[in-house]
Amino acid sequence: MAEAVVGVLIGKLGAALAKEAATYGASLLCKEASALKGLFGEIRKAEKEFESMKAYLRQAEKFKDTDETTGIFTKNIRELSFQIEDVVDEFMYKLEDDKHGGFAAKMKKRIKHVKVWHRLAHKLRDINVELEEAAKRRARYVLPGMQGHAGRGDHHARATNQNLCFAREDDVVGIEDNATKLKQWLVGDLKEKNYKIATVWGMGGVGKTTLVDHVYKIVKPDFDVAAWVTVSQSYQVEDLLKRIAREFGIITDAINMEIRSLVEIIRKHLEGKRYILVLDDVWEKDVWINIMEVFPTKCSRRFVMTSRKLEVASLATSNCTIEMEPLGYKHSFELFCRLTFSNSDDRRCPLELLDLAVKFLQKCEGLPIAIACIRRLLSFKQPTYSEWDSVYKELELQSSNNVMQGVDSILKVSLEDLPYELKNCFLHCAMFPEDYELKRRRSIRHWITSGFIKVKENKTLEQVAEGYLNDLVNRSLLQVVRKNASGCVKCCRMHDVIRHLALDKAAKECFGKVYEGHGTFSVDGTRRLSIKSTNIVPLNPSGATHLRAIYVFTSSAVDLLRTILASTTLLSTLDLQGTEIKSLPNEVFSLFNLRFLGLRKTGIETLPEAVGRLQNLEVLDAFGTGMLSLPKDVAKLKKLRYLYAAVCVVEGRLMRNYGVKVPRGIINNLTGLHALQIVKACSETLRDVAALTELRTFSVDELTSEHSSSLSSALLNMSNLVHLSITTLNENEVLTVEELRLPETLCKLHLKGQLEKKQMPRILSSWMNLKNLTLLSLSVSKLDENSFPSLMVLRNLCLLRLLNAYDGKTLCFSAQSFPRLRELYILGARELSQVEIEEDALGSLVKLQFLGCPEMKRLPRGIKDLSTLDELCFVDAAAELIKILRQEGEANECKEELMKISHIRRVRFSVTGENFWRRIVTR
Repeated sequence: MAEAVVGVLIGKLGAALAKEAATYGASLLCKEASALKGLFGEIRKAEKEFESMKAYLRQAEKFKDTDETTGIFTKNIRELSFQIEDVVDEFMYKLEDDKHGGFAAKMKKRIKHVKVWHRLAHKLRDINVELEEAAKRRARYVLPGMQGHAGRGDHHARATNQNLCFAREDDVVGIEDNATKLKQWLVGDLKEKNYKIATVWGMGGVGKTTLVDHVYKIVKPDFDVAAWVTVSQSYQVEDLLKRIAREFGIITDAINMEIRSLVEIIRKHLEGKRYILVLDDVWEKDVWINIMEVFPTKCSRRFVMTSRKLEVASLATSNCTIEMEPLGYKHSFELFCRLTFSNSDDRRCPLELLDLAVKFLQKCEGLPIAIACIRRLLSFKQPTYSEWDSVYKELELQSSNNVMQGVDSILKVSLEDLPYELKNCFLHCAMFPEDYELKRRRSIRHWITSGFIKVKENKTLEQVAEGYLNDLVNRSLLQVVRKNASGCVKCCRMHDVIRHLALDKAAKECFGKVYEGHGTFSVDGTRRLSIKSTNIVPLNPSGATHLRAIYVFTSSAVDLLRTILASTTLLSTLDLQGTEIKSLPNEVFSLFNLRFLGLRKTGIETLPEAVGRLQNLEVLDAFGTGMLSLPKDVAKLKKLRYLYAAVCVVEGRLMRNYGVKVPRGIINNLTGLHALQIVKACSETLRDVAALTELRTFSVDELTSEHSSSLSSALLNMSNLVHLSITTLNENEVLTVEELRLPETLCKLHLKGQLEKKQMPRILSSWMNLKNLTLLSLSVSKLDENSFPSLMVLRNLCLLRLLNAYDGKTLCFSAQSFPRLRELYILGARELSQVEIEEDALGSLVKLQFLGCPEMKRLPRGIKDLSTLDELCFVDAAAELIKILRQEGEANECKEELMKISHIRRVRFSVTGENFWRRIVTR
């Protein structure tokens, strides 16, 4: 992925050149100016060369594996790009270093740096010469037609691998529900002359083609004509139409026919007929857009498309789309047995092979193509423990090289299709352990500080990065684990089979390596290191000089970390989240290039003032640590964009994060901050916060009434604020929020503290201007029957959480209230005995939970009308309600009550002390 490396480098070269005018203006020494002129000249030369080369590298990526000359060239370019990046990073550091200190100190540095500028210019000149020579060599040794041949060979490999997706009828497992659904869409109303597009999408090898092939064979007799065409990535409209004509049985001299004539022949052939067309493995929406006008309309017609992209799946008619997901364990095991023991009558796995079968399936993670590949490996072996064990050990060896033969060629196509902007982001996700849950915000901050994200079309870096994350999900390269109530991706993971392929790619491209503490290991040349082993063995740090990022997932790696840090000076990311590290090695504070320092959920209790030396730091994440106060020298971190700090305290069985103390004079220096969490309230700090006009996220703790005016003034300046969290000093403290003018940009609001009872309706009604507010969390607010209706002005809420916040006995959701609300949590409503949901209220609700409502004796009235409700949960409801849910009461009463919730897919209840969760089967 040399193109992705070059893309990041071009951004750095541009940033360096942007300093040129200011640097000359500040230069007081002729020798210094001359040296800088030569250096900037070489930087400009490199930028122009790489700009020209980027488009070529995009195409070269597709066939470098089949063209050895191209492979050597792209590897050379990547290595030279890394060398230039090292030069530019050192140059930018020295340039910034000149600005610190008094006049005498600055002059001393400049005189010293003249030699540095000459050295860097000379080094860059040599690299530029190598760059030119590499291009000349590439031109000298390319054989005529070699690139075209390589491309065709790659396409042939894809076509061959497409056949692996087809399964025999009796081997179809775990897709019955989807097959029924697809069949109904295709032939359910076939007698009517109508039009329908059905789409099936998901990651490569998940069984899309198998599903469609299975249904296609069943429904094909119901149509007059049918055609199946596999679409290549590099399709041509004319070629595609010729293949469609051929599959529909149209006999023509299509080879020599003009496209206009071909279109007419297809139309005439299909006119008046019931027809179905399957377009398999579609990569772009344009495929359909370019051919849709070809097909006649006055007849029953069905189109089915399979794709790895959500964008293509969105072409479906109404809701006729299926997202294919990996098989669960039960169906995986069934498919494995059917394939592996196809020659036996019962197709069962012998007991002596069961443990190995489970191990094989763990590697497949429900991916049918992986199961089929393992079956092929086992088909050459006798079904004995020793034979299977030898296959497993061989597979383990392959897995250590991060590949599974037969699977990589299927999934590799998805990687090749990635735009260069996404390639670095994708490989970065592979640096985390297997099954690791990748949080959206953390990933985005990593990508930004690593230089992977560039500003686009008036969007912020965060918006661009979030778009990239969604793109990786929509391309089936990341799996969504959780979404927030607004439908945005909150957390995702990488399928292990895809991760193995990505790690193999990352190692070959020198993007990064994972250190697991066994075997020989070298960091030579790689830019990123992921340490996840508790079995630390000696590692030669000499190759760590060029490391840019270190991610640590084991607490025992501190000594190893200190050794590596001593030999690298260009590190930009150090993430220690979740480790038990108590203090940072001193070597950390010499990392002039550090942009991300991740200490979240570590044992860190203090940060030394030396943190102020990290002049390039953009993210300081010390949330959930033991740190009570920020060091004063944080004020020197002028480039800081995200500052997270909170002290974690265990209270009984719960953990709570409290705000940290902020010394005076720190905050108002950090005017570039986008996020500040969580500060301990004091009047001086809140006055300083008023200078942070770029804030998007702000959390304040231990607020009292005397702080209200300072907080109100600060909020007036926060015209970009999206997320606000306010917590009072204690539960008896009253939040005087009537003074607060909440910005209209606010999307998430957390308030913990009592609201003034007399003022509450007026306060809540004043929130009518918060059109963007989608999440509201209220704690100990003392809402009741009189004040709660005022909340209903918030018509765009997607999530409402009331935590010990409702003191009323009855709770009514009036007609048409909260039309977009998807999640509702009511906790600790000790007096609540009756909930009423009027018709047309809560029309989008998906999840409803009642926790700690001991007076609730009946289900909410009107719950049967919540057609969208998918999950209902009760914890510690009244004994009468639990009795009904357990179906231990009077039979007719239980039946009548349970019928009200029979449409809800998941109903659960729990009682504290009985230590159980139970799911109710309502249908």
